[in-house]
Amino acid sequence: MSEIYVESEFAPLRTVVLAQSELAFSESMLRDPDMDFLPCRQNIRFAPGQDFRDADSEGQAAWEKERENFRTVLEKYGVEVLRPRMLTDAEKAAARDDGYANFFIRDPFFTVGNVVVEGSLRFLHRRHEVLPVRNVMRERIMPSPCSYVAVPMPEVVASGDATLGAGPFLEGGDVLVFGKQVFVGSSGLASNAFGAEWLAKLLAPYGYTIELIRLRENILHLDCALGMVREGLMVVCEEAFNDGIPARLAKWDRVPVSIKDASCLATNGLPITPDIYVTDPAFSFVGDELERYGITVEYIDYRISRSFGGAFRCSTQPLWRA
Repeated sequence: MSEIYVESEFAPLRTVVLAQSELAFSESMLRDPDMDFLPCRQNIRFAPGQDFRDADSEGQAAWEKERENFRTVLEKYGVEVLRPRMLTDAEKAAARDDGYANFFIRDPFFTVGNVVVEGSLRFLHRRHEVLPVRNVMRERIMPSPCSYVAVPMPEVVASGDATLGAGPFLEGGDVLVFGKQVFVGSSGLASNAFGAEWLAKLLAPYGYTIELIRLRENILHLDCALGMVREGLMVVCEEAFNDGIPARLAKWDRVPVSIKDASCLATNGLPITPDIYVTDPAFSFVGDELERYGITVEYIDYRISRSFGGAFRCSTQPLWRA
């Protein structure tokens, strides 16, 4: 029987789901102001509704290579790596008007303690991103003595409604676990207060406390502003927080990141253990600081993944961290 439990953001990683590399944007998404969090959106070289694989075969191969290089590093440290399946032709066809995604597994579901939650994603092209990981749910989650629930389906809104409705929206990139404390980010682009309230109701019987963290409007997720490396140490962009650093973390040592670097995913590295951290060589300044704390830093070029709005934490979802 598989182990399903996540103690914290930095507890030793034992089993993880690593994302696939599939994406097609709709025409409306390519011009949506909500997509301004992507600093290099103007360099995305594919037509509305076109799969990135068909638009840029070399870029697709390089993107897949990034993920395989990441897998190699994870397995180097004894982490079991699982993968979602690929999208079916029927799933792609059904989502053609909105676009589709199977590229950042952090958001469609998440694990807190031994509670597995299917999220509710705000962007229309990501609404069905959980479907390719249902194979993992059936094989690993269902046989395990853990809870498995889903956030209520978001409401249907009128075509052209830029708000995308009241949700509830709750995405794994906004959910950071620190023991019995769970931080939930909200910038207006992804998770919202309704989603955080739902999570608080779900987890209260398990002894968890939920804290809603308000973020600047151009920050997609909380993990784009804050990364816990180990207890007492974090990589953080203080400018991204509307109300300052959460009090629980205020006395932690900080590796500071500018808002510009945060938009390029400088905080979105991944601790494999409290002493091993993965980041992109573009953020060697982060790695240099972490090495001064005695942390081993593994570097992987993740340029293409980052151009789509996610890096190492976004590309993974732990099932077992303890």
